[in-house]
Amino acid sequence: MQTTQTAVIDSFNPNVDYSGWFHTSKGEARGYINFEQLKELWFNTGTICNLSCPDCFEHSGPGVHRLGMITFEDAKPLIDEAVSLGVKQFSFTGGEPFIIKDLVKILDYALDFAPCLVLTNGTKPLRKRFEQLKSLQGKAHNISFRISLDFPDAERHDKIRGEGMFDLALDSLKKLHNSGFSVSVARRRLDKEISFMVDNQYAEVLVERGLPAETIIISFPDLERQGAPEITTNCMTKYHTEKTRSQFMCAFSRMVVKKDGKMRVYACTLVDEDEKYDFGSTLTESMKVKTMLQHERCYTCFGGGMSCSELDKRNGK
Repeated sequence: MQTTQTAVIDSFNPNVDYSGWFHTSKGEARGYINFEQLKELWFNTGTICNLSCPDCFEHSGPGVHRLGMITFEDAKPLIDEAVSLGVKQFSFTGGEPFIIKDLVKILDYALDFAPCLVLTNGTKPLRKRFEQLKSLQGKAHNISFRISLDFPDAERHDKIRGEGMFDLALDSLKKLHNSGFSVSVARRRLDKEISFMVDNQYAEVLVERGLPAETIIISFPDLERQGAPEITTNCMTKYHTEKTRSQFMCAFSRMVVKKDGKMRVYACTLVDEDEKYDFGSTLTESMKVKTMLQHERCYTCFGGGMSCSELDKRNGK
């Protein structure tokens, strides 16, 4: 099985060093996730962003072109392929997606086939295009928006994102909600926090601003964990079941990015800087490959149950 997978991967990236891909530093068989079914396809629209957050998960910012800005022509073939594979949702992240010229055109096309989710900071790029978004209402499927609120107070949020950004993000949430769009919030999860109490603080802030207390909140832990424990196949059977393994995003989703002018398919939304997780130029190719849990960020999913997806939450699971 290893030989087969190595051959598949090497055909994608002949110059990539895959040492340690199948075994940990102690020689133990490395844990992995089998791909099951394409439920969600993510697009990274590019790493350009209007904000300069010092510890951005995607290392994005003004003038940052580590990942290129996608166009409609880039996205359409992958949307079509995903539809043929039975995709249930399209999701878009960045950078700041609303900087991308073709975003609304891409969304208009994708919404003919499946619901869409857009992750945004809720600031000027979104607000400049708000009227365009109204044209997406009444499509075959719904669009929803997730806006980042790092903390439930302006002082800490604005320290990271800039003065006034907390109020602006909340105002954008309310504006979208009042216009009939579904909204959710992305927040930071601190070590040793009491999560339900923090979520209650967010609910209080949301209600004060005229938003539903039951607004979906997705929390993200610190992803830059140096020296995270290595995950073995024994770990995956000792601490996880078949059901929980199927809930890893790499079991049901893929991430598409634009690198050096070409669209590439990666294992998930958080490993696009590691060429070992480049699984090819098509979704069909990418589905042949097990995702080996070698990246340090894999431990946040293994140990903390983190997921960028809202599929289960919106389906009531």
